[in-house]
Amino acid sequence: MSGPLAGIRVLEFESIGPAPFAGMLLADMGADVLVVDRPATTDLGLKRERWYDVMMRGKRSVTLDLKKSAAAALELVSKADALIEGMRPGVMERLGLGPEVALARNPKLVYGRMTGWGQDGPLAPRAGHDINYIALAGVLNAFGRKGEAPVPPLNLVGDFGGGGMLLGFGVACALLEAARSGKGQVVDAAMVEGASLLAAMFAGFLKTKTWSEARGVNILDTGAPWYNVYQTKDGKYVSIGSIEARFYQELLQKLKLKDLGQHDRKRWPQMQKQFAKAFRSKTRAQWCKVFAGSDACFAPVLSWSEARRDPHNVFRNSFLEVSGVQQPAPAPRFSRTPGAVRRAPPERGEGGREALAAWGFSAAEIQKLTGG
Repeated sequence: MSGPLAGIRVLEFESIGPAPFAGMLLADMGADVLVVDRPATTDLGLKRERWYDVMMRGKRSVTLDLKKSAAAALELVSKADALIEGMRPGVMERLGLGPEVALARNPKLVYGRMTGWGQDGPLAPRAGHDINYIALAGVLNAFGRKGEAPVPPLNLVGDFGGGGMLLGFGVACALLEAARSGKGQVVDAAMVEGASLLAAMFAGFLKTKTWSEARGVNILDTGAPWYNVYQTKDGKYVSIGSIEARFYQELLQKLKLKDLGQHDRKRWPQMQKQFAKAFRSKTRAQWCKVFAGSDACFAPVLSWSEARRDPHNVFRNSFLEVSGVQQPAPAPRFSRTPGAVRRAPPERGEGGREALAAWGFSAAEIQKLTGG
């Protein structure tokens, strides 16, 4: 086993979206992640078969009926360094597996909780999804073009950036602190707060009135003509982000356009039309040749499939294949203790007995825990 988290044992209770994503991040970094699966597939939103459930990679599975086997789950808790759960507030407590019980059994346990609204507050017991959490955080309102409705950025901001990644970071921090203090604690990760945190920079901009809450009129939200995407002659798209003056001047040189004043907002609509006309004069591939080696902050807008074949990504081995599924490689990269995908996503119960043995359970205890 390698990776900066090698030797760390994480117990992940089956859920969807951000919690398994956090578990994947920890597994990629070397943690031994054991998923407590339900005995049979249940309706947990978007249904998927395990072999292509990328967020389950690197893990092992043991099946337990938590309504009947809370005692068995607590046995697993006693051996874990960290626990991850993504259920609604109060569910783990009703199962007899809440933080108070778990930490009494294992005082050094890091208890990671992933919800949309947080563990308390008026909305805590209510259902929701990424789109709702980023809406309440004020973030969704910022995505979109001028005069148009907000556009959901998939479920990247709430579920993953402001959810699973935040939980993974919180668990890693708490593990570091537990190694010093010998004491565990609860990590309450809420997507509504994680989404807000991702937008921290804009809090300062709003205070100084350098950012408008109107969509599509600012520097980074397609308001500025030099930070936008443009269609090319072949119906594809390119992106430009020429914020700095020297990069903006290089952009103008490549487009063979005159400077109308980069920050003259009254002329932005005119500039948008000029840029759009210029980019429609060549194909995407032709523009890539024009901007090759340039610092104008240009990149083609690639599909996921195209991104896997891009020379830069290929050079860095940014993608790998597991069970026939091309997917992002573990990140970030470590020079001495690199992360890796150690195994394909497990079917329910797959690898569980081996994991229990590695966690220190005897053959008789494993027999009792797995029921066979």
